[in-house]
Parts: sequence; C-alpha cells; structure tokens
Amino acid sequence: MKNGVMMQYFEWNLPNDGTLWKKIKDDAQHLHDIGVTAIWIPPAYKGCGNDDVGYGTYDLYDLGEFDQKGTVRTKYGTKQELKEMIDALHACDISVYMDTVLNHKAGADHLETCMARLVDPDNRDEPICEPYEIECWTGFDFPGRGNTYSDFKWHWYHFSGTDYNERDKKTGIYQIVSEGKAWSMGVDNENGNYDYLMFSDIDLNHPDVIAELKHWGRWVAEEMDIDGMRLDAVKHMNDEFIKDFLADLRAARGDDFYAVGEYWVDDIETLESYLANVGYATDLFDVCLHYNLSCASKEGGDYDLRKLLDGTLVLRHPELAVTFVDNHDSQAGSSLESQVEDWFKPSAYALILLMEKGYPCLFYGDYYETSGNASPHRDIIDILLDVRKKCAYGEQTDYFDHPCTVGFTRHGVEKMPGSGLALLISNGDEGEKLMNVGVGHAGEIWHDVTGNRPEEVTIDNDGNGFFFVSGGKMAVWTP
Repeated sequence: MKNGVMMQYFEWNLPNDGTLWKKIKDDAQHLHDIGVTAIWIPPAYKGCGNDDVGYGTYDLYDLGEFDQKGTVRTKYGTKQELKEMIDALHACDISVYMDTVLNHKAGADHLETCMARLVDPDNRDEPICEPYEIECWTGFDFPGRGNTYSDFKWHWYHFSGTDYNERDKKTGIYQIVSEGKAWSMGVDNENGNYDYLMFSDIDLNHPDVIAELKHWGRWVAEEMDIDGMRLDAVKHMNDEFIKDFLADLRAARGDDFYAVGEYWVDDIETLESYLANVGYATDLFDVCLHYNLSCASKEGGDYDLRKLLDGTLVLRHPELAVTFVDNHDSQAGSSLESQVEDWFKPSAYALILLMEKGYPCLFYGDYYETSGNASPHRDIIDILLDVRKKCAYGEQTDYFDHPCTVGFTRHGVEKMPGSGLALLISNGDEGEKLMNVGVGHAGEIWHDVTGNRPEEVTIDNDGNGFFFVSGGKMAVWTP
C-alpha cells in the first residue's frame, strides 16, 4: 500500500546556477526513501531571461536546448539534464508533474502595432479611453529555435491584452481591440473579469492558439515522458479551454495523466463552481485550508481549532484536494504572502500528512531551504513522512471538539502491522484527550514519536487511550 506525497521541489529564490535538474536527479533515491511519490518541478521552458523563475514564459518548446534570451540553459539546467532527471525519478517510482504556464507570454522578439484601449484595473470591463493604435511587444519569432518542433509564430491577434505601449511609454492594462475579440468568459469575476493577469495575455478563444497549445501539450508530455501538470493561474483562464486541453492530452497520454490547478482564492464555493465547470477534470490546491492554517498560526491561542477544516476543499471534495502548508506563492516576500508561522508548521504538516483525506504537497522551502537558509523543520517532517509511510492507514476518527486541543486517530489495517496513530494538536495549554484507536490495538503500548511527550499510553480493551500533547505543540502517538 502506498500513501502518495507530492513535493514542490523549488522555491522563489533559488540561485540562477543551472543546477536544479542535476540536484533533483542526485536526490531521487533519497526522495523515494522518505516516501515522496511525485515531484512538482518549476516551469522547465525558456523564460524572458535565464534568471526567470519560469512564469515569464517566452518559448514553451525551448526546454534548455536553444540559444535564446542570452542563454541555452534555463535557470534550472539544460534539456538533456531535465531528461536525465526525469529518468532518474522514474527509476525510483516517482512521478513528475511539470508546472505549466499557458495564460501569458513574455519577452517578445519584436514590436507590433494594433488597436487597444486602456481599461480600469479594478474593473476590466470598464474602458477608460477610446481605442487607439499602440505599439506592443507581441511578436514572437523564436529566432534561436526557428521552426523546430513547431512553426507557429505569435502575433498581436493571438493575445487579448498587454501591459505596455512602447509608443507613448505608458503601462497599464490594454485590451486589444479587433473584430470578435473580447476577454474570455469562464474566468474569475474579481476585478470585473480577471482574464488579464500579466505580460501579453494569451487569447484562449482563438482557434489557432487553442490548436497550438494542444499540440504543445501532447508534444511535451511525450517528449519528456512527464506524468502530469500543475496548471498555473487557472482562475485567469477560460475554463472551457482547460477542460478541452486536458481531454485532448489524456486522449494521447491516457486517463491517468495527472493535473492539479492553481486557483488562488479563499472561497470554497468558487472552487466548487470551478470544478463543476471543468467537469472535475483536475484537482485543485486547497487554498482554503492553507488560509485556515495561516490564520491559526497568526492568531495563536485565540484561534478556535475546531474550525481548522471548515470551508476547505479537503472536507468538501477530498478526492480532488491537494493539501499544502506553504508554497512559492505564499512564502515570505511573494505577492500572495500568507506564510504559516514557524511555531505552527509542525502541526500543519502533521495534519496534512497524517489525515486520511487529501493529497499532501510538501514545500521545498519547508524541507530544504529558502534563500540558502536551511529549514528548521526537516527533522520533524522526516518523522511525519515515516509515520505516514508506516502508520497512516485505516479509518479516521476525528476529535475536533475543543477550541485549543484537537486531533484524530487512524485505526490501521491488518495488511500493515504496526499501523495506526493518534494525532493531537494544541495552540494553547497542555492538553489530553480520550481517543479510540480501534479494538484491534487493545493491550498495545503507544509512544509519542515526536519526543515531545515521555509518557506511555496503554490501549484498553475497547481500543481507548488517554493521549497527551504539550502546550502549543503537536504529538503523534503510534504503536
């Protein structure tokens, strides 16, 4: 039996040294040993410079193979190194999910003229001037790659908006004006219509664009033998396109080709509506749970832990929820900064790694480092990963019944001798709770593997035990 764990193997501030693919390759066996079953890698294609994290997408087909934007390699390495990394991960039974940015392009090769109008940033449906001719960076010829893999060249009519007029040196949100062109429907309604996010916004209603992106999806999945994609910025993209794109990709690669979307909003109804609109074709990151964890860490003892799972995707749609504590978007210094405080991170990771539901995603910055500074959480995460692999099986019984002390038990399964656990989380004083772990554990002696509690707990004939947790900490009890 296998309890899957995804790892996001990057953070926002990795050095621009072209070594990430080599590092992951060398780390493959270790990742397998600790129980990681899938890796989410950063955007692997050429950005607008080799220091680009990957979200300033220039050429989707250049995986570190062509001399473009002043470099052959990407920030993370060359195409050959990428392929060797994927092969090494597959040899260790680890799936690879590629971060996929299909919302916008950056770093155009030449200027073009088109008609456009400025719109109100707070309401993109509201123009603030009449259409006029602008010079915009929307011409993509890919001179270093030429027609290799695709002869498609991008022009202004393949985009719905841009952010700069070279002619008058003005920045803003420019909606491109042409017959039949409009912001996409099927996007988030924040700011009126949230189709436009940044750079040159790809027109996902254009038939030639749709055909080209489908071609790229099939090509990259086959060329690099990837197992899935993390879809960036789906709240800004036509939901019908996403649904169609994934259907086309799975027709070529099989129904088990994995997808998880980043829809960054702390509202469960919005996430549920999106899932319905795309026909439940993709998992989503549980942003609602992340914000609950962030609030709990910031409010301390004032936060009612009984509400920790309220309004979360993992509660409503556990089979589609990717649970996470932090990622590159929420980490300190990012545009969506909402980082979980360090004191609460062990509890947060215990929750997502040991609970029955959800697909947990571990963040590179929490396990390894951020900006070269080693994470203080690696040792406890290693313990939790080991418990997940050996003990986190069977029926779950929840004890979210006290504002400052909550937890759950997993009853274990016969196929996994020694499985079963009891988790307690405190954000206040020391606590204790009578919890049931199943009659199959009667007579066993359990210990807290975190080392926070020295007691031994003997399970009675009914499967009950009195478990303890120190104030402001968590405890994980196992046979």
